[in-house]
Amino acid sequence: MRVSGLGLVILAAILWGVSGGLGGFLMDRGWDPLVISLYRGTVGLLCILIWGLFKPARWNKPLLLWSIVAGIGVAGNFIFYFVSISEASIAVAATLMYTAPIFVLLISFIFRLEQASLSKWLAIGFVMFGVVLLTEVYSIGSEGITMLGLAAGIGAGLSYALFIFGFKYASRHGQPQGILTIAFLAFTFITVFFTDLNEAASVFSSPDFMWMILLGIFGAGLSFFFYVVGLKRTSPTSASIIAMVEPVTASLLGLIVLNELLTGAQLGGMAIILLTVTILSVKQS
Repeated sequence: MRVSGLGLVILAAILWGVSGGLGGFLMDRGWDPLVISLYRGTVGLLCILIWGLFKPARWNKPLLLWSIVAGIGVAGNFIFYFVSISEASIAVAATLMYTAPIFVLLISFIFRLEQASLSKWLAIGFVMFGVVLLTEVYSIGSEGITMLGLAAGIGAGLSYALFIFGFKYASRHGQPQGILTIAFLAFTFITVFFTDLNEAASVFSSPDFMWMILLGIFGAGLSFFFYVVGLKRTSPTSASIIAMVEPVTASLLGLIVLNELLTGAQLGGMAIILLTVTILSVKQS
């Protein structure tokens, strides 16, 4: 049971990494990050609705409220992630997104949900140092990474943290398929307001239409299904560690698809971030 659970989480992480590569590919072909985000989420919503047909969900007010919070997190995560890819690189965007546990920790400190300690502050410091190396913030603008790319990557991490909080509290009041249905409905409602609908409609007559569909199936449909089912069969700590496969997969696709190369300092920063977040996840558990 444990092996199958870890396998499903690994598969979900790989699919998320593939979605980053597909998003980079589509942006390279001229599509706006918001249009790509919209298709990823709406196609994912259709997949989740199909999943929900096999196990109808029960609704209540707390479930609705926290699921909407999770949906706001999904919207921010998808949009900021693809903007970060367009302004930096796939590897930088994917790794910055995985600073989310640090933001969860900081939010827990602020609202006194968790007690601060030296080891936790050291973890935050190491991650910040890793971010400096990864983004080469000391040379922003001269190495292909813009301040917007850095801010969007951090925004993706913050949004991911918001999704974690929303999903965690919603899970106390309902089943995952119901939570994800509401979350992705909220995502669609939010994203439509910021997206060029004429460009979005032009996708239907574009040769890239099937790539958009695959992006949604891989990046939001099958991946969330595999992750949620896998999470039930393994520990949250193991799942969070295994999910680190995503930035590695995304980085490899960035190299293969878009010929994105990282410097030695950037690779070192990526290693520091992923290692620190992994250790923090183990200690938190």
